[in-house]
Amino acid sequence: MRRLAHLVHPRTWSPTVLAVVVVGLLWTWVARENPYVLPTLSSVGRQFLEQPDLYLTNAWTTLQEALLGLLAGGVSAVVLAVLVGESALVRRAVTPLAVVLNVTPVVAIAPALVVAFGFGLTPKVLVTGLITFFPVLMNTVTGLRSVDRHVLQVFRTVDASRLDVLVRLRFPSALPYVFSALRVVFPLSLVGAVVAEFAAAGARSGLGTLISVASSNSQLDRVFAAIACLALMGTLMLLLVSTIERRALSWHESQHR
Repeated sequence: MRRLAHLVHPRTWSPTVLAVVVVGLLWTWVARENPYVLPTLSSVGRQFLEQPDLYLTNAWTTLQEALLGLLAGGVSAVVLAVLVGESALVRRAVTPLAVVLNVTPVVAIAPALVVAFGFGLTPKVLVTGLITFFPVLMNTVTGLRSVDRHVLQVFRTVDASRLDVLVRLRFPSALPYVFSALRVVFPLSLVGAVVAEFAAAGARSGLGTLISVASSNSQLDRVFAAIACLALMGTLMLLLVSTIERRALSWHESQHR
């Protein structure tokens, strides 16, 4: 009830509404003065009304690529993080490779993956997985190692196994860090999917492909309609992660401030 009262209070929603109105007015002015820079908001809206199936179909394709890549990158990152946390040898071997992978521009890798794996789903999933892999890996490793040393000493005193320490202490300690990474990589997975679609010139569907084709035909209203779809999808994914985090970490102090 308190949370609901906070949400409906004018001080909560009025700044957002004011910001949206100001941005809308600025957009409208720029679009009227420079029609080749920005389309009018009404023309973008007409795109959705006249061709909803076009955007829904392409959005579904991009969302599938993003979620599959996120699943592949996230799961592999968590598994590797456990190995890194449990073995100093693995940590010394993997950390430099992970850093090199992180600083390598994925935009440069995407065309090579398209050449190697074709224009299908595989290169798009790989690109998305590469983009989401490093944040999840680093945050999970940090979380697994950020346990209370006094509690860890208690576990060692009662001769708890390494598996018990991992499951009952390290994993719960790492959850806030994992969700912090997920808040970043869920929307970021859409970036990976779109980058892969840009690189796959022969692709037939996806919002990235739609943007690329519309740009080449100077269809600004279609370009910005697709961008609006991506923004809406990213916002919904972030809200989903935040909702799950509140439920999963209801016991954690970060949810009671």
